[in-house]
Amino acid sequence: MRPLRIAACAAFIATLGLQAGAARAQTWPAKPVTLVVPFAAGGTTDVLARSLADRLGQALGQPVIVESKPGAGATLGADYVAKARPDGYTLLVGAVHHTIASSVYRKLPYDLQKDFVPLTTIALVPNVLVVNASTPVRNVAELVALAKAAKQPLTFGSNGNGTAQHLIGTQFEQLAGIPLLHIPYKGSGPLTTDLLGGQVTMSFDTVTPVLQQIRAGKLRALAVTTARRSSALPEVPTLAEAGYKGFDIGTWFGVLAPAATPKEITARLSTEMQRIIQSPEFRKRMDEIGAEPIGNTSEQMARQIKDETEKFARLVKDAKVTLE
Repeated sequence: MRPLRIAACAAFIATLGLQAGAARAQTWPAKPVTLVVPFAAGGTTDVLARSLADRLGQALGQPVIVESKPGAGATLGADYVAKARPDGYTLLVGAVHHTIASSVYRKLPYDLQKDFVPLTTIALVPNVLVVNASTPVRNVAELVALAKAAKQPLTFGSNGNGTAQHLIGTQFEQLAGIPLLHIPYKGSGPLTTDLLGGQVTMSFDTVTPVLQQIRAGKLRALAVTTARRSSALPEVPTLAEAGYKGFDIGTWFGVLAPAATPKEITARLSTEMQRIIQSPEFRKRMDEIGAEPIGNTSEQMARQIKDETEKFARLVKDAKVTLE
């Protein structure tokens, strides 16, 4: 009889666990949910987060707040969420930068693949090489010639040390054989302001925060860094077309939760966000800002993070970019 009693107790405990999980899923969310953006306001991460937040709030029946926590190449915000209470109320709007940071920084206070559970990828956005419209160059070849003739290194801005923009700029510097000075910022907002003001020569930012300025003629797009041209800038060639073969780096953005967040909550979040991202209204909004909506599953995003972490580990080693 003893084994039967043990089995009965185990079944009873399991039933209680399922009931507790179901009750927790039914009562969540009981208060606002926060999407942490690890960059300054005004950049692509911020724009995507706000586009998602409004619709997600309607689906959940609670406000979804976007909060900026910039710094250290997006790792400060990531660390904040990794250490947050895993109750579904604090989420990270992560990006490709976090897969790069795993290799760039000698030591991080969190592990991207162990301390987070991926929910879904929002979108992929091409990066674009832009200069102030007053800069006397019309294409990549002229920019390289200007850099070689300059007495001081030309400057390029990024969203911070260890970000995709930093790595792209470093790769371009090496492939073109020109000296460039990297200027890190806390986000696209302050970077674009300085680019418009002439404080930096160029940037390799995502299309979204600079698209309006390009169309207004205040910034000049020289090339995109992905293998294909951007649908938002179809007349702009790729870096591969400009003579730098094999150059293919874009920036994806997605949502992650602390690893110990209950599965019933992460499942609901993932399902709701996938539905929103795949809706015609959201896809139209993404087209307007030059982004390609994705809306993949949690498992697909996890594989994406693993694959890209390995890919960028090789690129970072070749580029010899290391930070403390």
